[in-house]
Amino acid sequence: MATAKKAPAKKTKKESGHSKSRYLFWYEKMQLIRLFEQKCAQLYGQQKIRGFCHLYIGQEASAVGALTALEKDDKWITAYRDHGHPLALGSDPKRVMAELYGKGTGVSSGKGGSMHLFDKEVNFFGGHGIVGGQIPLGAGIGFAEKYLKTGNICICYMGDGAVRQGAFHEAFNLAMTWKLPVVFVVENNGYAMGTSVERTSNVTHLYQLGEAYDMPSRPVDAMKIEEVHDETFKAAENARKGNGPSFLEYRTYRYKGHSMSDPAKYRTKDEVEEYKQHDSIGQVKKTILSKKYATQAALDKIDEKIKALVQEAVDFAEDSAWPDPSEAYKHVYKQENYPFIIEE
Repeated sequence: MATAKKAPAKKTKKESGHSKSRYLFWYEKMQLIRLFEQKCAQLYGQQKIRGFCHLYIGQEASAVGALTALEKDDKWITAYRDHGHPLALGSDPKRVMAELYGKGTGVSSGKGGSMHLFDKEVNFFGGHGIVGGQIPLGAGIGFAEKYLKTGNICICYMGDGAVRQGAFHEAFNLAMTWKLPVVFVVENNGYAMGTSVERTSNVTHLYQLGEAYDMPSRPVDAMKIEEVHDETFKAAENARKGNGPSFLEYRTYRYKGHSMSDPAKYRTKDEVEEYKQHDSIGQVKKTILSKKYATQAALDKIDEKIKALVQEAVDFAEDSAWPDPSEAYKHVYKQENYPFIIEE
């Protein structure tokens, strides 16, 4: 009987500790997300951005720490709190902002808005509005990478509310059965849409849900970017070796409500302030200054550069045109001349 060929060993980045360049990279990427999202909050109040809008403020390390742990050709997919991931991966901030405006120059041609950002150029597969709907899709992407023997993995993010969905358990069962190269991540910010984890389940240590499938599972302090990087790197390397998926519980915190329409009255101001004392950007900044990787003046210059980038993104979105009505018929089917579309 012929035996199946194994995927060629993929050369991966070697770990050499966390260098000066990595800390500065982390700082700049996290600040880009933070300042971009703060601007989004302002624009939403001005009704420039409409519809649902879920900000990533406070959770920046969850995206940026994983970025430096993974490879360029790895695939990413997440739920609808999705602005931070493409910005971390290198999507043009101008096109991301244009999408939030609903303009034709947006990364999803103005059709997706805040919750459905996609960018094939940086291997970002969305942005999904159905709670938990992206989890089996992440497993499917992992299946494709294994089938094609690419040596790449998929990192699949979800919120803590999604782990109550049946799709979560079905995907985990198949992912372990088929040993798919996926790193599943739950960004546990404690409240789902507004109900605390403690009030929704007897299992409050969410990583333990993966253990029911014998999936390697562990908690990660996602307010510490070093820990996000290290644990994600281990899980990704395990997947590349053909050992199947892992489940990481990124314990993080959002400073804003679930969405821009959520006043977050279910938690105290003291609780929010306590988490801000452990802010991931603040911790990285403290390390940079204490190790003399950069001066405060140098960090201020980075901040000013990012502010300019964000303003440039806003100006681009303001100046961009709305999609032509004919765009509604495009990107619906892969086949452009699909014969069953009736146009009046």
